[in-house]
Amino acid sequence: MNTRTLLLTAALACTAFAGLAQANDTSTSQAVPYYYGMPLHVSKVISLTEPSTLECKVVSADMKYLDENGQPAEISYRKLSDACENQG
Repeated sequence: MNTRTLLLTAALACTAFAGLAQANDTSTSQAVPYYYGMPLHVSKVISLTEPSTLECKVVSADMKYLDENGQPAEISYRKLSDACENQG
């Protein structure tokens, strides 16, 4: 009986720790999709990222920035890939 209680307690503790780890994970993208005319109030751009491609095509890009209040924010937007700059 004690072994079952110990195993059940250990399983519940592991589940609780896994839940806390997922709740604290901030690596997931919280990017808000950009729409035409959307006010951004960008104070400082932190990073611009887009998928790497050799084709000239429209891709989804992300911009992380600090707003005018110093709070971090992120938007996603559509743009031509960097490969389009090399074609002429």
